[in-house]
Amino acid sequence: MMKVNESTAVVILLVEDNPGDVRLTQESLKKVKIINELHVAKDGVEALDFLRRQGEFADAPRPHLILLDLNMPRMGGRELLEEIKDDADLKRIPVVVLTSSEMEEDIVKSYDLHANCYITKPVGIAGFTNVVQAIDSFWFNVVELPEA
Repeated sequence: MMKVNESTAVVILLVEDNPGDVRLTQESLKKVKIINELHVAKDGVEALDFLRRQGEFADAPRPHLILLDLNMPRMGGRELLEEIKDDADLKRIPVVVLTSSEMEEDIVKSYDLHANCYITKPVGIAGFTNVVQAIDSFWFNVVELPEA
């Protein structure tokens, strides 16, 4: 087991196709002062290549946490979540669904696919920063994560 500490760079894979939300995440991580190594995949296909270290991602690090949007082109978040949780090598990586959908169907389906939590994206930098702070506080200061 490992606990992320102040000197550890947290490796985060953000799976997000919206450049504005990528920028909000980057700014929020800076404001919260999380020492991080943020990698961005624009859809599920690219994320799977990153996670499985295929093609241009042969040297990709294993993320401590995945932040996953649901609605993306090519392979959406639901399909990616199912692939991750069905893969013996990847299933222990915590997946936080971070999406604009508030639909009960999406929430239930995400948990059925073994998402570790579901967060609806807030509007604006202040709300987004609060969410990132909560993710940091819980996932990197409270929870025990398995070694990569």
